[in-house]
Amino acid sequence: MKPVIRFVEIENRVISATYRKLMVKAKIVLVEKASGNQLRDPITTIVSPIPVGTLRIKLPATVKPGTYFLRVLNGHGQDAARSADFEIG
Repeated sequence: MKPVIRFVEIENRVISATYRKLMVKAKIVLVEKASGNQLRDPITTIVSPIPVGTLRIKLPATVKPGTYFLRVLNGHGQDAARSADFEIG
């Protein structure tokens, strides 16, 4: 089974997401859809070998309104999964 990340909601500038089959040291990054640019902050790293989990990612004030998605990079820095697009207001 392939790695999966699913956007759940954003409330008070906190993103909630669920994941399955992410390897330890996988990184979850926020990507601006329009430009394709990966933001430097926030970056979340998976540190537990639990196959299913949830994430809460607090957005810094520097994240501007727009359409984004979450990208998972495996331990080698290669794309492993991506979430659906969502709006940050």
